[in-house]
Amino acid sequence: QVELVESGGGLVQAGGSLRLSCAVSRRPYSNYLMGWFRQAHGKEREFVAALIWGTERTYYEDSVKGRFTISRDNAKNMADLQMNILKPEDTAVYYCAQGYSSGRAVVTSADFSSWGQGTQVTVSS
Repeated sequence: QVELVESGGGLVQAGGSLRLSCAVSRRPYSNYLMGWFRQAHGKEREFVAALIWGTERTYYEDSVKGRFTISRDNAKNMADLQMNILKPEDTAVYYCAQGYSSGRAVVTSADFSSWGQGTQVTVSS
């Protein structure tokens, strides 16, 4: 079972930036999905961004397009989420996840089988 450990959460003012990192215990295969989800208090978990490890293919939820960037570090087995122009509505626990690419045009939580413990991101207004 792969282990995923998130880091980089914290408190930031609106308009600021944070970078989340996900350390993966085993090198993902090229067709693996690495993704980020978030869950705000009292709400369901929602998709944020994902990439296919061995390709340049990325996926983003509409509200974060142009503000968030997902990337990978092959040497360190890490998947990062750079978050810019943060808004109070981005406040949530952010989870790293790993799954398998089905080749579909969209990505959902059903594509992921392994999850991290989460890291809190709080954006103050």
